Amino acid sequence: MSIFSNILAKLGFGRTDAPSPGPASPTGAAPTAAPAGSNTPAATAPAVQAISLVDVVTQLESAAASNPEKLNWKTSIVDLLKLLGLDSSFNARKELATELHCPADKMSDSAAMNIWLHQTVLQKLAQNGGNIPADLLH
Repeated sequence: MSIFSNILAKLGFGRTDAPSPGPASPTGAAPTAAPAGSNTPAATAPAVQAISLVDVVTQLESAAASNPEKLNWKTSIVDLLKLLGLDSSFNARKELATELHCPADKMSDSAAMNIWLHQTVLQKLAQNGGNIPADLLH
């Protein structure tokens, strides 16, 4: 399993234990049947898999509040990984950066790589249905 997949799993992305939100149709009405003798099938709602919103902020803030270390996941990729119980070593971060296609010029500078990696992870969490505030997605 990739490191980013581990991040998604730790935050609950892809869980199917939550009930699906809302009714199948906008009005909540049942599909209508076709008139008798008609060759038109009954109108049905298309089968669509809704992306469920994952409350990343609440989860990470809760983890930070209960952690004995003062970890700032909003600015540090190391702290973000630590809060999730994942390996935050340089080698693990370099592997994650490679997985997420970090530009070569940033890979040679650990500080630049960490900044890029933090921003990219947050952006990818948002793209996958995470509620990342706009001010963190710079």
